Order: sequence, then structure tokens, then C-alpha cells
Amino acid sequence: MSAVVVVGAQWGDEGKGKVVDLYAPYADLVVRYAGGANAGHTLVVGGEKLILHLIPSGILHERTRCIVGQGTVIDPGVLLREIEALHARGVPTEERLLVSQRAHVVLPHHKSIDELREKKSNEAIGTTKRGIGPCYEDKVARRGLRMGDLLDGTRLRDKLEANLECWRPVAADLGGTLPTAEDIAAHYSGLGEALREVISDAGAVVRASIRDGEKILLEGAQGTMLDIDNGTYPYVTSSSAVAGGACAGAGIGPTHIGRAIGIAKAYTTRVGGGPFPTELDDETGQQLRDAGAEYGSTTGRPRRCGWLDLVALRHAVTVNGLDEIAITKLDVLTALPALEVCVAYELDGRRLSHPPYERLDAVRPIYETLEGWDEELSGCRSRDDLPTAAQAYLARIEREVGCRVGVVSVGPDREDTADLCDPFGLSAPSTR
Repeated sequence: MSAVVVVGAQWGDEGKGKVVDLYAPYADLVVRYAGGANAGHTLVVGGEKLILHLIPSGILHERTRCIVGQGTVIDPGVLLREIEALHARGVPTEERLLVSQRAHVVLPHHKSIDELREKKSNEAIGTTKRGIGPCYEDKVARRGLRMGDLLDGTRLRDKLEANLECWRPVAADLGGTLPTAEDIAAHYSGLGEALREVISDAGAVVRASIRDGEKILLEGAQGTMLDIDNGTYPYVTSSSAVAGGACAGAGIGPTHIGRAIGIAKAYTTRVGGGPFPTELDDETGQQLRDAGAEYGSTTGRPRRCGWLDLVALRHAVTVNGLDEIAITKLDVLTALPALEVCVAYELDGRRLSHPPYERLDAVRPIYETLEGWDEELSGCRSRDDLPTAAQAYLARIEREVGCRVGVVSVGPDREDTADLCDPFGLSAPSTR
């Protein structure tokens, strides 16, 4: 197979950063295909934490090249700071990192509009206020600016002026003002010049890599239940977070993707507004939050926590065509005397095995109780090493959602992993 896609199978924050970091040594190229700086992929290596918002999680492996694809939206200031932070840590990016010239640019007024809307709305979505939604609005309205535009000062100013004309009435209605095209162009031209060496026709590079028989890892952002088409609309992100979005976001055809792997926590979390059937607004929910350090890597907001929702996970398996699930944060459940798992919903007296089109806020979760465990998991390196109750928990997930569990994360560090294997089907990392 040429490419493997890794997607979030819940409401985001599933631990994609760690799993992609684990898989990256097997890949020649890692491509981030959707979302923007609203995503925060956290890596812990040797006890040291690194949070990446735009650059693919494979960047820590020096033999692996990375691409930020055309389906993303890029805040060039954030991107430049990430590159500088990596250099400060001794991680080289030269000739290893490329950014698609087709990727759309998050502009200052996108962030202003985003924040004003969240403050004014009676039904706030709970965005990160990073300007992601307004940037994607510009993209589909065909008035957006792309990374390639940053390299041509005249084109940049002209496009900015036309873009701002569309947003000025919106900002005024929300009680805000916008900067001038000249001010934005002056700043963003400088950012474009600083990033000139990494801006390229990245899609062509990905396609050439496939033709050369290289292995491609496609890294998603957010999660299936936040997907613009398949998630809990309107409480969703603005991009395609599912496996199908990888084709458009990376610039490749579907026949090049040979496998899809979903990432899911051993419980469920959500950030921002929207329905959350298994949410625990009690001591158990707080215990999960504290044990799992469930605070947003982008915003620092406390995440809403709840029991594992197998209805939502079943939906993710079918929507993404998942071949395998990687379970993260299994260790967080340690010491809970009993574990509840949601196996179905009840709505108007009917039992549902998949999420309804709407009224998710009205469903009643149907739980089944499983045995907990007290044993420490961080030293487990295979499924057989896990306590019997933990093995039974994973087996129950497999039976309910119809998909095998592969990798299991039993701690935050890269080494705290059980059953790590090559996502491309080999037995050991490539030595290239």
C-alpha cells in the first residue's frame, strides 16, 4: 500500500500526535491534510512535552519528511514560531518540511471575526478563536488567500483589499473594526519571505513520492464527530476530518490509500459546545479530567469528560472505513472500581445503535458495566501484559464496533505503548 490515513475517531483530542509519532519511523513522508492551528498534537518524548499545531507529528524523526497539505489553513506566524521552536530544540526542518502553496492563509481579521462571533452569539460553537471557520468561509466563497500569494506583494495587496471589503460589514455589525490591507500586507509579506523556502507545490511532491513507492502517512486533525459533514452539526469544525478528506487535503486519489486507522481514547472527551451523551458532570468526570490531564493543548480549556461512547465510535468505524483502532489513555481508567460503556442510545422509546441525524442532546445513553482494575499499566508492552479486566475491556470494544484494536497507549510517553506494529504491514521500522 502507498498511504495509511490516521484519523480521530471521537470529538478530537484522541492522542493522534502520539500515534503518528509512533508510526512515523515506518513512513517516508507524513502529510497533515486538514484543519489549522485549532488542533494541538501533543508529543511526550523522554518526559519532555512538545505541542505542534500545524507541523506533522513525524517531524521529530529526522529521516522522515513532512508536509502541511493543501487542505489545511495556515496561520503563517504560528507556523514560523513552530519551526523556530523546533530549531531551538535541535530538530532540523531544512529539506524535511514543505507547505502547500495551495493551503489557505488565516488572516488577522479571521481571528477577530471568530472571537467577536463567539462573544456575541447566544449559541456559541465553542471555537478556539483561531480564525479557522472564517478562513474556510473565504475558501469556499472563492475569495481566500493562499500561501503562494504571500510571495507576490502586489497580488497579496490586491487580494487582501477585495477580501476585506467582504468582511468590513460583518465586523461593523459585530461591533469591531478591521486593519487595512496595507498593514496586513506589510506584515504577511515578511512572513511569506521568511517561509519562502518551505512553500511549494506540495501535492506534486506527495504524488511523486507515491510513484516512487514510498510510504505515506496521512495525519488528520480534530475527530470524526467534529467533521463538517459527518459530525454533530453545527457543533463541528469547518473541514473534513474523516478519512475521505485525506484525498482532497493531500492532493491524491483514493486508490492510493490502503488502510485507515482510527484513534480513540479509552473514555470520551469533548471541548466546546454541543451534545455529549456520556458526559459526566460529577466526581468521576473530574477524576478522568485530572488523571488524563484533560485540558486543551491549544486553549488550555478543561475538556468535558465522560464514559466511552461506543455508539459514536461505531459511527466512526463505518464512516471512515476503519481497519484498526488505536486506543489511547487506557491507564487513565486504572483504579476506577467499575467502568461504564455506552452500547446504545434510547430516543423516544427506540434503541439506536448509531447516532441520530439530530436531537443527539435528547438521547439517553444505555450503559453496560464492566470490571475495573488497579494494576499499573505503564510497563505493559503487549496486550497479554495487561490485567485481565483491561483485556476484557478492549475485547468488548472490538465486539461492539466491529473493528480490531491495535496499538494501546498506557501512558503519555512515547515508550508507554503496547502492541506497536508497522502500520504498513512490516515487522520493524524502515532503516532506509
